[in-house]
Amino acid sequence: MGKEILSRSKQEQKKLLVVEDDPGLQSQMRWCFEGYEVLIAGDRPEAINLLRRHEPAVVLLDLGLPPDPENASEGLAALEEILALAPATKVIVVTGNDERENAVKAIAKGAYDFYQKPVDPEVLGMLVERAYYLYELEQENRKLMLQAGTSAIHGLIASSPQMLKVCRTIEKVAPTGVTTLLLGESGTGKEVISRALHSLSDRSKQPFVAINCGAIPETLLESELFGYEKGAFTGAAKQTKGKIEYADGGTLFLDEIGDIPQSLQVKLLRFLQERVIERLGGRGEIPVDVRVICATNQNLMQQVSQGNFREDLYYRISEITINIPPLRERDGDALLLARVLLDRFAGEYARNIKGFSDDGARAIQTYAWPGNVREMENRIKRAVIMTEGGNVTAEELELDDIDEPDVLPLNLKQVRENAERQAILDVMNKCDGNITQAAELLGVSRPTLYDLMNKYGLK
Repeated sequence: MGKEILSRSKQEQKKLLVVEDDPGLQSQMRWCFEGYEVLIAGDRPEAINLLRRHEPAVVLLDLGLPPDPENASEGLAALEEILALAPATKVIVVTGNDERENAVKAIAKGAYDFYQKPVDPEVLGMLVERAYYLYELEQENRKLMLQAGTSAIHGLIASSPQMLKVCRTIEKVAPTGVTTLLLGESGTGKEVISRALHSLSDRSKQPFVAINCGAIPETLLESELFGYEKGAFTGAAKQTKGKIEYADGGTLFLDEIGDIPQSLQVKLLRFLQERVIERLGGRGEIPVDVRVICATNQNLMQQVSQGNFREDLYYRISEITINIPPLRERDGDALLLARVLLDRFAGEYARNIKGFSDDGARAIQTYAWPGNVREMENRIKRAVIMTEGGNVTAEELELDDIDEPDVLPLNLKQVRENAERQAILDVMNKCDGNITQAAELLGVSRPTLYDLMNKYGLK
């Protein structure tokens, strides 16, 4: 009995990975954290091995690791690898007194915090406890969001970890009013996310004004944005407000900001800095209170290096940057979204369609979707119109190419969980949500299936 309690207590201990090559500091760290299961690694390969096996919530990482302990290159490489495998892990980098610059680099790469030697057990202990608290809070929030089955953002259909992470970012950024840059391939839903940022802000009852900078000729874009006075040019018969003025008090969404001509970039920069505009042909400054959201599918930093986009404007519009993953990188979202679109278009065109055939569902899951959500909308709309049966087939979707991404998992446990979650999703879609039928096909009882669905946030 005593051994069982001891074993259970050992399992419940918090795990802390210490990456440090100094034997003296290794012993000191063990002594500092007696209430933890302390895992010690002396170099990067050993650290990654322990990370895969134990999945610690917090890592203390010395930046000076062999084979180059005098520099931070190996430690920074370890940081990047840790966060690539386990993005939620809180990494606290431990540095010397003269390594503040490297500590700042580590924070920029995603480290949670940094601590300078020599080690003060009480202060370091408080820092680790705080990191654990934040990790557990984030995990609980993620669990609650997963249990909701889809995102809580209006108009955004998603249940994948990748998009739920985007949703959490939206919820944090929306109330702040900071200028936000949305980056993503064409068709990933940048305007949907811009509207979500607006609707979750205190400006939600004010105007949301969107303008596609790439769809308006260069000669007209300035007047569209800033407006013009009567007589400013031939045909200017009356004073006209621009989009920026119409958005006063609300949100201005500048889509395809990468296409804005250089002649306008200076004027846009001044507006963003001073929040005043001048209409074409006008002389007076007009103050405007507006939140700005920009979006592009271009690599703006490359545009900056090529001299096509002003660097100061880039940093002004990207106070916060949100990267929107393409549909092919959203685990399980393709079929979920396809079913929603199928129901929408079947209702719109009054077609009695039950769902997708087996080959249709497989094709949706394995296709790379280079055009993302927009391509899926077009394919499903066409299939709904053209299909003659009750289920849409792969042939009717015109899907032939298969592109399965090769993703390196954290460990075997993650592989099992991913496979189990995907199997449940596949069967639930096949059974159109019928729990009894799905449980029979999976070979489990209904209560077990409910437990698994709760575990993986499926609804």
